[in-house]
Amino acid sequence: MMMSFFDQFASPSLLGIPLIAIAIALPWVLFPTPPARWINNRLITIQTWFINRFTNQLMLPLNVGGHKWALLLTSLMLFLITINMLGLLPYTFTPTTQLSLNMGFAVPLWLATVIIGMRNQPTIALGHLLPEGTPIPLIPVLIIIETISLLIRPLALGVRLTANLTAGHLLIQLIATAVFVLLPMMPTVAILTATVLFLLTLLEVAVAMIQAYVFVLLLSLYLQENV
Repeated sequence: MMMSFFDQFASPSLLGIPLIAIAIALPWVLFPTPPARWINNRLITIQTWFINRFTNQLMLPLNVGGHKWALLLTSLMLFLITINMLGLLPYTFTPTTQLSLNMGFAVPLWLATVIIGMRNQPTIALGHLLPEGTPIPLIPVLIIIETISLLIRPLALGVRLTANLTAGHLLIQLIATAVFVLLPMMPTVAILTATVLFLLTLLEVAVAMIQAYVFVLLLSLYLQENV
């Protein structure tokens, strides 16, 4: 029984062929495409309003050089939200519960921000490793600490997203199993547990959106330091 709780995080396959590529590519099909007409329907209007509001909020603290990342960060935000939300449906697979996938997003994007900082303003980028006014005996120690904190950023991005989604899915499955076990024996307790499960599901919907936003927001903050 305990092993079956983690079966939902195994990458699905058909005839030995991994289906994670389909799970990653399928969400893009669900987005409505704007028609050629001048007046859009309500769904397209809401989608456009949300994208514009999010992009404006994300690019607000960045200078003009950082605005080149608007399309990439906004697309990543929509992609993560869609995958996280679809993973809450029954009999679905959530690719963002895989640490390898999240690290595949975090490491290249973080490395790109570091390379941009080293290329455009190397003095300021290296100056982040040593706070101003540091006593001379503490300089080597602080440089090592700041370097470690810089290198651990992509790991923190990937682990945070993976851990939050994995914990939520496990908790939902545990409570759902408890509901089915308690229903024949104690219906009243089972109904109360089902209510908790419903509230937890609503919380997980919020977590799925918030974690996607936090992932992209932290990337934008790393970008802000280097542009």
